[in-house]
Amino acid sequence: MKKIAVIEGGYSNEKVVSIKSAKTVFDNLDHTKYHPTRVVIDENEWTAYDNDGRYPIDKNDFSFIKNSTKHSFDYAFIVIHGTPGEDGKLQGYFDMLGIPYNTPNAAITALTFQKFHCNQFLKNFGVNVAEAVLIKKGDVINEDTIIKNVGLPCFVKPTDGGSSFGITKVMAKDELTNAIKHAFEHGSQVIVEAFIEGREVTNGVFLSSNGIKVLPITEIITENDFFDYGAKYHGESNEVTPADLPEDMTGKIKSLTRHIYDVLGLKGIARADYILKDKIPYLIEINTVPGQSAESIIPQMAAIEGIGMEELFDQVVENSF
Repeated sequence: MKKIAVIEGGYSNEKVVSIKSAKTVFDNLDHTKYHPTRVVIDENEWTAYDNDGRYPIDKNDFSFIKNSTKHSFDYAFIVIHGTPGEDGKLQGYFDMLGIPYNTPNAAITALTFQKFHCNQFLKNFGVNVAEAVLIKKGDVINEDTIIKNVGLPCFVKPTDGGSSFGITKVMAKDELTNAIKHAFEHGSQVIVEAFIEGREVTNGVFLSSNGIKVLPITEIITENDFFDYGAKYHGESNEVTPADLPEDMTGKIKSLTRHIYDVLGLKGIARADYILKDKIPYLIEINTVPGQSAESIIPQMAAIEGIGMEELFDQVVENSF
């Protein structure tokens, strides 16, 4: 019976989402086949816990002591959205310990976490992305130059954030500087990205025993300015799965998702977000640790495909080795 660490927490505002997602994973792993233990990793602690108590993790070998017995893990199921679970840090740590895990490797997760750099990389492989400007801390902000490149309205967001924290839709030039400051509160670098008017869709994908499996497409319809935190987690959006799209567009998006998964060498469950304009899907970003909570989209996609969460997580674990 494989001993699995279901890892939650993180160092970002996405911690609350991570804890919900980790509970879904823990509850839906086959407990007759696996022995899962929840582990929280955040700025305050590395701790395994169960109904009996809490046990500090020994970072030297990712083990813990319970009832005078040492417990180690055969597998790490990373469910941390943001750092250190989605940016390569934990992946590098587990690589050094020789513990397999459910996400792409350290190099690829580091790349996908940096939205600007990942999108620019994927442009080389025929993926359409929005025009964007990267701003680093200490850069002089020239509002006129930025707007000349991306236009108005535009989106300002941290390049290494998630769950829509720190994102602002900027409608006028005098809003730009404050929006950039706000984004820096949630990330180390900031993207100013052209606004693309169109339908927003997202497409899940995972590595199954039969190869890359692309899930149904979901359309996100929100009355908010964009698919922000409230739309994602407070029910302020209407998510339609499968998306009501022409057959050729559905095929185009699914093919593109498969292409991106293959080009990047992804592993486990991922999700690609797109805007559709003039029958062209524009990639917004790749999520390598997408939400798995009851409010999240991946469970909805899997259900439509007839894949239960237990089966999905079993496929993820078994195809990680």
